Amino acid sequence: MQTEMLQRPDFGILKVIFETPGETILCESGAMVSRSTELKMKTSMRGGILAAAKRKLLGGESIFQNTFTSTAPGQEIYIAASPEGDIESMTLAAGEEFYLQSGAYLASDSSVTLDTKFGGFKGFFGPGMFLVKMVGPGTFWFNSYGALHPVDVNGVFTCDNDHVVGFSPGLDYNVRAFGGMKGLFFSGEALVCEFRGQGRLYAQTRRGPNLAAFLHPFRPVKQSNND
Repeated sequence: MQTEMLQRPDFGILKVIFETPGETILCESGAMVSRSTELKMKTSMRGGILAAAKRKLLGGESIFQNTFTSTAPGQEIYIAASPEGDIESMTLAAGEEFYLQSGAYLASDSSVTLDTKFGGFKGFFGPGMFLVKMVGPGTFWFNSYGALHPVDVNGVFTCDNDHVVGFSPGLDYNVRAFGGMKGLFFSGEALVCEFRGQGRLYAQTRRGPNLAAFLHPFRPVKQSNND
């Protein structure tokens, strides 16, 4: 199976070319853009209804996943996420883990396990009380809103909550107010995650709340009949 990430970093899309019959790739429901007609598609609750419900309720991922299987060499599929942004791949060894923000998972090999990890009650204000846990072996792809910015942390590093996409198990985090109580209310930064340890952090260059605040003044307002 050959893969290529195109149109990065603004409108990332994953191109997959199957080399032999029987190769498979899993992706989130609704992520397929186009495909060879002869590809077989199966929609299922991976791991059973309990595991799928756990990923949905705790990890924010869709209950159903689509599995595409090749029937001949040269067949293609294109996969993209809903947000306008980048995609990245990561290959994990057997038993190796990586944690993703809710909604960041895009696609994976069938050998990769998707699970959830409790991030503690601090996650209510940080990356999330429950993170999506990816477990190898195999390759998976994840997406962002905006471009992806990788940071190799060795010590302490601070990142805005809404910019966190994923991080390796060697990192732990605490949530704190940016610049104390004054910074919390007046800096526009609110809460941040302070990561400690050694590992890789992926941050996204855009955040949804900023876009919503920018568009809010332009939204149409329905006039009352009494006006």
